[in-house]
Amino acid sequence: MIQGTGSNVGKSLIVAGLCRAFAERGLRVAPFKPQNMSNNAGVTADGGEIGRAQMLQARAARVAPSVDMNPVLLKPESETGAQVVVHGRRWATLRAREYGARKSELLPAVLESFGRLQGGADLVLVEGAGSPAETNLRKGDIANMGFAEAADIPVAIVGDIDRGGVIAALVGTHAVLDPPDRSRIKAFLINRFRGDPDLFDEGLTEIAARTGWAPLGVVPHFHLAARLPAEDVLGLADTNSGRRGRLRVAVLRLPRIANFDDLDPLRAERDVEILLIEPGAFIPPDCDLVIVPGSKSTIADLEALRREGWDIDLAAHRRRGGRILGLCGGYQMLGRTIADPGGAEGPRGRVAGLGLLDVDTVLTGDKRTLKVDGRHLATGTAVSGYEIHLGRTEGADCERPIVEIGGRHDGAVSADGLVSGTYVHGLFSSDGFRAAFLAQFGVGSSCRYEAEVDAVLDRLAGHLEAHLDLEMILAIARGERR
Repeated sequence: MIQGTGSNVGKSLIVAGLCRAFAERGLRVAPFKPQNMSNNAGVTADGGEIGRAQMLQARAARVAPSVDMNPVLLKPESETGAQVVVHGRRWATLRAREYGARKSELLPAVLESFGRLQGGADLVLVEGAGSPAETNLRKGDIANMGFAEAADIPVAIVGDIDRGGVIAALVGTHAVLDPPDRSRIKAFLINRFRGDPDLFDEGLTEIAARTGWAPLGVVPHFHLAARLPAEDVLGLADTNSGRRGRLRVAVLRLPRIANFDDLDPLRAERDVEILLIEPGAFIPPDCDLVIVPGSKSTIADLEALRREGWDIDLAAHRRRGGRILGLCGGYQMLGRTIADPGGAEGPRGRVAGLGLLDVDTVLTGDKRTLKVDGRHLATGTAVSGYEIHLGRTEGADCERPIVEIGGRHDGAVSADGLVSGTYVHGLFSSDGFRAAFLAQFGVGSSCRYEAEVDAVLDRLAGHLEAHLDLEMILAIARGERR
């Protein structure tokens, strides 16, 4: 199990790299995360939801993603509550305190998934969540040491030197853990080192002396990580590293933004600049396209959009002849009305949408989650992606759909062609569709996205092979002493 001294120390990336590295050695590898919290979810072949990080890790391991790889997924719907997805399906919607009291009920489901993965793999690489040093969360824990204890597995812990204080973070984690949990940690590694890793030799020695944990190595900063799908929206903030693209795309940073990996293929394009519009900022008047992304809580995020004045900016953008694209929840917001008769997202009722598309949406209690393949109607290019949403959308603009999927149409386009929306996520991952879409703006496509993701995973695996003791990791997994 790979745990960390905190959130965003690089656990997901380390596990992905190890999955590819050990798969390259001929091992049957499976990734596993007992509990994940993310609104960036993917859909498995059987229509279940798991975190996007586990989707990437499965790809790295060259195995099909499964709901067993992330048996518990928390999808935040507010500051204090989240939808709880178990084995890919909605289980409940709980406030944080309620979930804390009930999470131990989910341990049998977590262990069931882990057991199934063990049965079909030579090596299971488990990713923790947050930090085991959050000892106030230890009771009933299923994400870190609570799971490690129940499954009786050893742990290696990651420290991020880029954020500073890595010695204190690792030694402090050792200090606050109870002795049984502390003894489960067999090794540690340092991540995101900039400069000469040999300069940290004394640091490794001091951490090992204070903790008794074996050093696995120092991993230099992997700059190509930005080309891999990010699970946290913070990864989009420095997407373009200051470059100015021929096509400027503004993306609204909604409070409950979801499935923002839709944007990864666009940010990989040399001539496309992604501008993440944070709360308090306005939509730049010189952008070419505005994307209203997916949302976990459409009506609440529509209210937030209006509070920011982005509704006024969007109307002005359209008057200037600018293009607007809504994805899933963003598509729903662009319509005339959104009705929630059953209280699927909150209070029952109907709210006015932005009125940029002549469509109306009714939120229903049944969630649609499935992988899809079809074609882009305007160009005939093949597309693939997935749907993950509540509700149905109908109206005059649906008579101008965007894609055909299994004999049915999806999406809508305004009469002037400037505003469009679709429920299908992942369209931009299809190279043909992305090229056709960019051609509308006079911009060419310069990348083969899926091939480049695999190439970066190969590079990441080589990076870890060069800087970590992978033989020690295998020895720890086998329960051997080194």
